[in-house]
Amino acid sequence: MTDAASPLLEVRGLGKRFEARGGRAEAFWAIRDLSFAVAPREFLTIVGPSGSGKSTLLNLIAQIDSPTEGEVRFRDQLIASPMAGTLRPGWDRQFGYVTQDDTLLPWRTLLENVLFPLRVQNRLSAEMRERAAGLMYAVGLEGFERHYPHELSGGMRKRAALIRTLVYDPPVILMDEPFGALDAQTRTQLQEDLLRLWNLGRKTIVFVTHDIAEAIALGDRTLVFTRAPARVHGEHAIPLARPRDVASIYTVDGFTDLYAAIRKELA
Repeated sequence: MTDAASPLLEVRGLGKRFEARGGRAEAFWAIRDLSFAVAPREFLTIVGPSGSGKSTLLNLIAQIDSPTEGEVRFRDQLIASPMAGTLRPGWDRQFGYVTQDDTLLPWRTLLENVLFPLRVQNRLSAEMRERAAGLMYAVGLEGFERHYPHELSGGMRKRAALIRTLVYDPPVILMDEPFGALDAQTRTQLQEDLLRLWNLGRKTIVFVTHDIAEAIALGDRTLVFTRAPARVHGEHAIPLARPRDVASIYTVDGFTDLYAAIRKELA
């Protein structure tokens, strides 16, 4: 599935230092000397203690913030470093970013929210409308196109936010605990939706979570981060067969051993 010899995305010696401010008396390193690579079409999951720099990492990759040291490379091109200059969030549509909040625009319908990135990019063609309709159908949103965000459940809004990112077809999708605030049943359904959508296009995904079971259920490989400043403490290939039934992942041979190994590294 993946080709470690030809990474799509590389993080090399990455570090982010936040200066003292507010009630913090000293400068703080959220990430320090962090290195790893992601292969094309790989589903990489990342787990770590709360405050271990996982969200900071995604912000650096997405060019929402700039690193203090180290670099990020995409297709072997330098895209982020302390000397890289002006930030280019999303780096020319190469990175989609699904955050913890759905960030839907309340005055736009569900369909208008999904199509909004294409409208901004001047790419709103009949083909793209058809693609959006297909994605909405795949996750059960057909028939809700004219509803506004306040008329939808939390799970439906999350599905819309995910599709809004997928519809403009970025090579890499960054996901920051997107299902963390949902109830268990809705979360399981969205995990299944995500795997179904991923199988349709096999995008490269970097998915941050604090839930070990979620990391195993979704990923090809899991990285375990240390407490801040974040480094890679452990790496685990996930050999569980696909397609996966998220609801019964706990009963799959090998799950218990993987879970125990990751949990031990987080202790």
